[in-house]
Amino acid sequence: MPLFWKPYQSDVTQFIDSLKQAKPTLEQEQREGRALLWDKAIDRDQQAQARQARVPQQAYVYQTKAR
Repeated sequence: MPLFWKPYQSDVTQFIDSLKQAKPTLEQEQREGRALLWDKAIDRDQQAQARQARVPQQAYVYQTKAR
């Protein structure tokens, strides 16, 4: 291994590293944003009721039922 060798970093990795250095609170803000939109408590009872209330759909929705 040559003396001047250093591990390769892609342009994207370099950009992300420089972004994190410029704004150290970035990761925490991302976590807060995710918690705001995605991390929700799930009501298992309501979920079970919704599954039971689901009406089965026929194979081709637009076809009227043959009598």
